[in-house]
Amino acid sequence: MTGGCDVVVAGAGPAGSVAALCLARAGRRVRLLAPRPQDPTGLRRTDPYRIGETLPPAARPLLRDLGLLDGLDADGHLPCTGTDAAWGSEQPHGRGHVMDPHGHGWHLDRVRFDAFLRGAAEDAGARPVCGVAVRRTGRPGAWRLVIRERGVERELPCRWVVDATGRRAAIARQCAVRLRQDRLVAAYVLLAGPVPADQDLRTLVESAPRGWWYTARVPAGRLVAHLTDLDLVEPRLRTAAGFLEEAAGTRHVGTRLGGYAAGRLPEPRWAPAHGQRLARPTGPGWVAVGDAALACDPLSAQGILTALHTGARAAAAVDGSLRGEAGALAAYRAFVDGIAARYLALHAQAYADEARWVSLPFWARRRPSVAALPGGLTQG
Repeated sequence: MTGGCDVVVAGAGPAGSVAALCLARAGRRVRLLAPRPQDPTGLRRTDPYRIGETLPPAARPLLRDLGLLDGLDADGHLPCTGTDAAWGSEQPHGRGHVMDPHGHGWHLDRVRFDAFLRGAAEDAGARPVCGVAVRRTGRPGAWRLVIRERGVERELPCRWVVDATGRRAAIARQCAVRLRQDRLVAAYVLLAGPVPADQDLRTLVESAPRGWWYTARVPAGRLVAHLTDLDLVEPRLRTAAGFLEEAAGTRHVGTRLGGYAAGRLPEPRWAPAHGQRLARPTGPGWVAVGDAALACDPLSAQGILTALHTGARAAAAVDGSLRGEAGALAAYRAFVDGIAARYLALHAQAYADEARWVSLPFWARRRPSVAALPGGLTQG
């Protein structure tokens, strides 16, 4: 053992926290790396909301197996009872969870959810370390992870590194190619509330000529988001008034906004939303999880579910490798490849289902292209 640490998990989002939780329960000495919290939620005080709020019913068995389901249900998140989508036609069609064998999904308070998972990992024995992963040096079995905190860099010795640093894949990109699907970005606003009359607990999705919209009730109010390509962003979407006017002008999303627009309007915030994956999610002494391994277009509503599963599976692969199991990493690679193949097939079908604006740039770009790598991914 190097420096008394088996594994450093770089990143304390859902994937990193679940990986740290499972490794700690397996008896491994784990360090969980995250930026220094500024308040009890672990976010800067200027970050009251984090996008990425949908957790589908299929997460329930894993959360139950991890012993987290009761804590999640008691943590004040809202149920999600299904999805309505005006996609491919003007009228929305619905898919409810009433017949789902796993029950309902959730619309999460992501700040609270991430803190809950991080706390579970620490309770299991993962030791928190403040900082941001910069790079990795050394060799497999004797890594030195360079971390930065408050402008000062230092090294953290470990045998294994789990890269849970999101789309930037800060550690994995040193030795694995990132494949990018498109230039999708999300502009979003949280309308404070909730408004008592708003009792709709379904996600609403609506396609539009330059992209698509969605809205969902969350514990703090109502989220409204617009998805489009970075170079297609309309200037008016960058202002609070322009964003809300565009949202109100939609056929269906606009009907969910009544009562929320009073008072000061929040400025839109922005987040990358493009699909992305690593050409290989593992290597000697390292493994990538969550968005670092595979990031999904939000249309799939599978991002958090994928993060939870990759975190748990990666932990099993690392623990198996530390015990000398020759096929542990190969099994994890096959698992991620399977998720990626299913995601890409469903993504292609979903965008093909909207044929009303095939000649416009946003939709034309999502047609099959011979210039793209298999699955519509390009290097970048």
